[in-house]
Amino acid sequence: MKVCIIGMGLIGGSMALALREKGIASAVIGVDANPLHRQQALELGLADEMRELDAAVAEAGLVILAVPVNAVGELLRQILPQVNRQVIMDTGSTKQQVCASANACVNRNRFVATHPMWGTEHSGPAAAVANAFVNKAAVICNKEQSDPDAVALTERIYTALGMHLLYMEAAAHDLHAAYVSHISHITSFALANTVLEKEKEEDAIFELASGGFESTVRLAKSNPAMWVPIFQQNKENVLDVLNEHISQLRKIKSCLEKENFDYLRQLIEHANEIKRILK
Repeated sequence: MKVCIIGMGLIGGSMALALREKGIASAVIGVDANPLHRQQALELGLADEMRELDAAVAEAGLVILAVPVNAVGELLRQILPQVNRQVIMDTGSTKQQVCASANACVNRNRFVATHPMWGTEHSGPAAAVANAFVNKAAVICNKEQSDPDAVALTERIYTALGMHLLYMEAAAHDLHAAYVSHISHITSFALANTVLEKEKEEDAIFELASGGFESTVRLAKSNPAMWVPIFQQNKENVLDVLNEHISQLRKIKSCLEKENFDYLRQLIEHANEIKRILK
């Protein structure tokens, strides 16, 4: 099966590697608006060829949208009227607006809304990782709106990539993603900015930084072109989670101000219960 991947960055490039390695893609046709990315995708062997959008879609049996979420709606409006039996799937981190855009298009039934729950702080074709998706979750949203054969192909692909499947409504996905992914990135961005402000006064701060700091702030290196649209599309859920996060920070701040270390211990012990989920 020929696979068209639109967006040859971290996710699209990693998909290309995995689909080729598993024998699912007989050829990968890449589409990317960035000339440098087009060149790198060919040089790195992520794509067999780079083509313009319409030609690539017409030739492929599967089209994967691996672009920032604010670009998905317009792509669906361009692509879905052209499809016959092709399957279109996206990989975006928000699903409600994506599904709403798809619902306004003809051939909505050929589209499957998905979110492979994997990523790194890096971007671009050179960031592509082999075997990136193994043992990760792949969420399929609003599956009842897609043709059974389109869903079946999507399930077969993610299973072949070593992922386990979850099924959700788009609204539930966006709520859960705000808790497990989006707030983590906001926290990392805020921590990085805090340290960068302090670093103006204390040059030694990065020399003292250890593994704990590095792992916490790692996500702050993530691409704003990807994350600003995610926060924009999932604003209400992110604000709810952010308000709760700020409330928890205020509790810790109050403990220190009032020297209430017994309550601080209780807060930390309660936080330790996350071990039941993250083992």
